[in-house]
Amino acid sequence: MMLWGSVVGKLWATILLLVSFVLIVLTVLLVEFFQNFQIENIENNLTKTAEQIIKVTNDHQGSNNEVLQIASELIGNETKMIILNDEKMVFSSIGGEKEFEITAEFIKNDPELLKVFTDRKTVKKEIALSDDAGKEELSAIVVGIPLELNGEQDEVFLFQSLESMEETTKSTTQFILLAAGIAIILTTIFAFFLSTRINAPLVKMREAALAIARGKFDTKVPILTQDEIGELAIAFNQMRKQLKFNMNALSQEKEHLSSILSSMADGVITFNKDGTILETNPPAERFLQSWYFEKGFNREDNVNVPLVLMNLFDESESFDKERVGEITLQGRDWGLIVSPLYTNADNIRGAVAIIRDMSDERRMDKLRTDFIANVSHELRTPISMLQGYSEAIVDDIASSEEEKVEMARIIYDESLRMGRLVNDLLDLAKLESGKMNLSFECVPISPYLKRITSKFSGLAKEKGITISASLQDNEIEWQFDPDRIEQVLTNLIDNAIRHTPSGGNIDVIQRTSDRRGLIIDVRDSGSGIPEEDLPFVFERFYKADKARTRGRSGTGLGLAIVKNIINAHDGYISVNSLPNKGTTFSFILPRIMENAE
Repeated sequence: MMLWGSVVGKLWATILLLVSFVLIVLTVLLVEFFQNFQIENIENNLTKTAEQIIKVTNDHQGSNNEVLQIASELIGNETKMIILNDEKMVFSSIGGEKEFEITAEFIKNDPELLKVFTDRKTVKKEIALSDDAGKEELSAIVVGIPLELNGEQDEVFLFQSLESMEETTKSTTQFILLAAGIAIILTTIFAFFLSTRINAPLVKMREAALAIARGKFDTKVPILTQDEIGELAIAFNQMRKQLKFNMNALSQEKEHLSSILSSMADGVITFNKDGTILETNPPAERFLQSWYFEKGFNREDNVNVPLVLMNLFDESESFDKERVGEITLQGRDWGLIVSPLYTNADNIRGAVAIIRDMSDERRMDKLRTDFIANVSHELRTPISMLQGYSEAIVDDIASSEEEKVEMARIIYDESLRMGRLVNDLLDLAKLESGKMNLSFECVPISPYLKRITSKFSGLAKEKGITISASLQDNEIEWQFDPDRIEQVLTNLIDNAIRHTPSGGNIDVIQRTSDRRGLIIDVRDSGSGIPEEDLPFVFERFYKADKARTRGRSGTGLGLAIVKNIINAHDGYISVNSLPNKGTTFSFILPRIMENAE
């Protein structure tokens, strides 16, 4: 069973079967050829003999019986001759106890031999002769030729037995079978030797492959031949060297990554799709200890990732992008970022989670927020006084009418600016503290954007600016807080108008993306923002070159409020700008999940 299942057995059996098939076909063809050749040779000899008998008989018309008797003796005992005149037997050399009786009736009953009588043509045929009992015992070749004897139409029939031919064929067949048997035996030996010689290097390679699979990368395959199998052995040894090199490189890379993970300030957790933790570093272990301690479990008894990370992983799998979350454990704030890991372009096998201790940052943010809230509160009273004082001056304080109006207008403008500052500070404080509640509604985008852009059409017309709304889908609806998003668009369009010269244009563009959500661009052809200012445009109180404000000074809080409103919608805002070519603000509002908590 092992032999037939091996390469040696299969190759040996294939060669043996192929040679046997060829020999069998060759034997059959040779035997058939010898039989046909001998039959054809007998028929030709009988035909020539009959023609010679006819010639001799015609030359000696006077003594036909003596001539026919001599001719029958000359052709030998194996060949029998019969001469018929219609149904009358003129001459017959058949006689003896073991010979068959052939009558004229027997010959004329054969349709083909009958043509000698009727058509006066030569006929050659193989017939079977039977004895008186009707048993078929002998095959013979018969040749019939018409004869003119003594002015009468006679027929000559020569019969020759095929026994000698059958004996010759039998001997030839035995010789061919013997040769075929010897060839099969030699082929078997040769095929087994060839198969073994081919299989020996393959066995060595198999043993080497098993050794390499067990980690023995120093195992070499001996090069026994210089043919394709030898080239395979050379390639195998080269593969072994390359595999050893790659394994060492992977081991070094793994140690390098392990060192990096251990030295990172942020925690890193990798886990499978089923939540089984694969790798952690010390900061992540501290987070896990806090989590399991607060939940009343022992960290050593749990190998599954915390539920808060699994929820973020489920969201990242649904949205096909990283998800961000926060959690407070043991009085400390942790920021969580979960990104999916892929085995290929479409199959998610797990995730990596980044754990960051945000306690100090949250503390500083709270101090800044409290400061802004306190400053806003303290500024309310002076602003009210400035407004009242300015009204008093406008009434009757200054010495001249022009002076009073000028002073009152300056004070009044400053009071309004401070009022805007206070309102912006309050809005920003609410947004950053999370106390501002958003009122989500299903808003038709087309009329919403057209209404907002038309609100600025008068101001844009005064400055010679063209403002327009471009919509990808006029029928689309989206869920968001319409008042807050209008505040965002108002800030962005107002900034675009202030920084776009006369003759420019402002476009509000709506797009949608299956993965990202609703995308709105506010694009202008204005002076642009310098490259060094781009990273800071969303910072509080940050202002770029004031020369670009064209006399309308802002508070420096508009874009900070815009960013916080977009973040409250779980969206994202970005800016792209080229000096003297224009600026594009783009923000994305994701689709609100109906069953989101």
